[in-house]
Amino acid sequence: MQEKIYLGGYTKRVSQGIYETTLDTDKEEVAKPQLLIKNQGGTYIAWDGEREHLFVITSDGEQGGVASYDLNGDTPVLVNSVLAPGSSPAHVFFDHGRSLLYAANYHKGQILVYSVAADGQLALVDTVQHEGHGPKPEQEAAHVHQTILTPDNRLVACDLGMDEIDTYNVGDTGHLTHVSTFQTSAGFGPRHIVFHPTAPIAYLLGELGSAVLVLAYDAVHGSFTPLEEKSLIPDDWTAFNGSAAIRISKDGRFLYASNRGHNSIAVFNIGSDGRHLHLIQRISTEGKIPRDFNLDPTERFALAVNQDSDNGTLFRRDPESGFLTLVQKDIDTPESTCVLFI
Repeated sequence: MQEKIYLGGYTKRVSQGIYETTLDTDKEEVAKPQLLIKNQGGTYIAWDGEREHLFVITSDGEQGGVASYDLNGDTPVLVNSVLAPGSSPAHVFFDHGRSLLYAANYHKGQILVYSVAADGQLALVDTVQHEGHGPKPEQEAAHVHQTILTPDNRLVACDLGMDEIDTYNVGDTGHLTHVSTFQTSAGFGPRHIVFHPTAPIAYLLGELGSAVLVLAYDAVHGSFTPLEEKSLIPDDWTAFNGSAAIRISKDGRFLYASNRGHNSIAVFNIGSDGRHLHLIQRISTEGKIPRDFNLDPTERFALAVNQDSDNGTLFRRDPESGFLTLVQKDIDTPESTCVLFI
């Protein structure tokens, strides 16, 4: 079976934009990626599989924003881009049900909401500004790092700078209304969050704390309650580490999170009620600064991309034990920071 993969990344050294490759699940091999879209700073991407539109973070000179591409033809076609002065967002997420695109702007501390027309045309419909800071040097201001949907279709925003996650109701036109705020411990640095597929539980990754916080989610109030916290790095690790990506298996049995610095993926078994984690493995990503990784649609494989060493690493995944096994390394993935399986 051939699975298509899109790779987003920085374009500061060797990358030219968004790359395309394939995973051959029989050969257990990822092909050499080829340039798909020439783009500046496409560090994160999102996909509308129904209409085959790709949404890409982009920049142009002193402006940053998001762009929409139509991939229905032989070559990608730029539909439009929405830019504003200053830095680009750090994360984008497509809301299929409402045809909205959410962007988290780390440097500006903003949540941005865009409407998505049937032809892929983007238009900015709402902006929410966060204000605040935390105790660490990286927390001098609000830094929204991710915006995704809760199981009941609210929007949750992880703010690394303010040590909080905020929940919003989403109106029909994309307007956001604040519902609740959950404050983490000082210096935790919330980066990304995932939700259990069946239990009312979330798993919040702390970039600065190098830990995962297990949270109970109250759908009535859109609020969170802490249950337990687990470290992502060994107790004796004293060098730099900044945790980056977090993924959960579709059966809700295993959680995966990457470490930049320790350069590893930590693997946890999830208890039957979703409320407890047990570390079962840490495995090297065979490179430097694994900014992102993702499970393929079969969940028999995981692909990690190392931003600073420009190489990707393919793991075979055991669906019963959750363990990862190295099967391919040194895949050419220039400055890659986002892995998207199609």
